[in-house]
Amino acid sequence: MCGSRCGLPGHPGNLARGRQRGFTLPEAILAIVVIGIGLAGLLQAFSQVSRSNADPLLRQQMLAIAQSLLEEIQLKPYAVAANAAPAGCARDTYNDLLDYQGYSSTGICSIDGVAIPALAKFNASVSVAAGTLGGVAAARRIQVSVSLGGDSLQLVGWRTDYASP
Repeated sequence: MCGSRCGLPGHPGNLARGRQRGFTLPEAILAIVVIGIGLAGLLQAFSQVSRSNADPLLRQQMLAIAQSLLEEIQLKPYAVAANAAPAGCARDTYNDLLDYQGYSSTGICSIDGVAIPALAKFNASVSVAAGTLGGVAAARRIQVSVSLGGDSLQLVGWRTDYASP
């Protein structure tokens, strides 16, 4: 390779062999600072993701509550019938669509008024109004709202008087 001149002072082969390799103290400190800042940013991103990770579950619970209440209302008869006033958040005496107009509850209850402890933080309200759906005048627009803190979800459904001529 370098032949007879390898051992002579000042030869490039000798300089490479004798040079120290590694980091200086300022380079090591700078590397630690840069890596630390990068890790801090990464951990903050993970923190944000884990904090909002429960939101889809709460949204699913709100949707399930709203769908359940909307289905319950849509299964009631369209024609108005007299009924007895329910106690508390019970809906067991509701026997037609319009009975649900203005219904609201703090906490979610079963149809017979039994509070469901796991759903105590949710609120629900219902609005039933006359409307026209696709040219059918005998229709009711049902809006169910479910909220939790500042988050809310609304479902809208329709019920027509399909028994009318």
